[in-house]
Amino acid sequence: MSLHDLSTSGLRPITALAWASNNSSCPGPFHTITVTDDGASGCFNKGFGRSGYFLCYSKDLTGGMVVSDIRVITDREAIPHGYCYIPEFMEPRASVLKKKRVCAQMVPVGSVSTAVLDIRLTAKSKGMVQHYTCLGDVHGFVVWCRKGAFSGPTPLAKPRSVSLDLRKLSLEGTAPPQPLRPSNPPSAPPRISGRRSKLEEKSVGESDSSNNSNNIYGITAIDGVPFALHPRFEAQSNGKVLTNSLNNIRIKSIQDIENEYNYTFSVEEQAAKRLSPSAAASS
Repeated sequence: MSLHDLSTSGLRPITALAWASNNSSCPGPFHTITVTDDGASGCFNKGFGRSGYFLCYSKDLTGGMVVSDIRVITDREAIPHGYCYIPEFMEPRASVLKKKRVCAQMVPVGSVSTAVLDIRLTAKSKGMVQHYTCLGDVHGFVVWCRKGAFSGPTPLAKPRSVSLDLRKLSLEGTAPPQPLRPSNPPSAPPRISGRRSKLEEKSVGESDSSNNSNNIYGITAIDGVPFALHPRFEAQSNGKVLTNSLNNIRIKSIQDIENEYNYTFSVEEQAAKRLSPSAAASS
């Protein structure tokens, strides 16, 4: 790396170029070149009855674009591919001469390592500017630019705060549930108003009935049959239960139940030992 490259490695690149009538019409991030490198006035097209204008540049990197190259062309030349005319911030009834046009190539800041770092103006009769490239003359001035490596914007570290919710989302797994204590009561279920609960029950019932009506497999043979008791059981249900029958209920112990329902399966065992008539005849 040469000495010239080392001297330009820390400079910020130019991000935009423009024409402006004066400092008041020039946007905030732009800087107006009011004086040339050789001490002359930097006002273009100034004369009797004519309002001049100035060349402006910006180094604001918030837009994410930089100027990688600048060209000066005539009104008869086609604009090069990838270039654009620089904008104009002029007062009413003021305009820029179109015989010579300044074009800039705008590229994303992360796509290049070198860009235009500085731009200067000199009068035609003056000498060259050291370490600068001559772009051509524009309405009585010579435009110079300086290219080189630039330093991109330093990313700012954002403060990070780890909350309890983010700890629960870690890959180590969820923590075991805490035991219920007076200081750690279970969370109460959300309260639902009576009107809302009735509406939810009604909507659930309606959805179930609509699903059953639309599904032929949900229809059974007893659907639509009214429920009724046999007359014999209706007579018994209408009668009063005698208290004497309740007094005769015997409470059985476990041993009584085992003795009453004890079954040794001896009959099955004897039947298994018997031989069938066909087997007895063959023997």
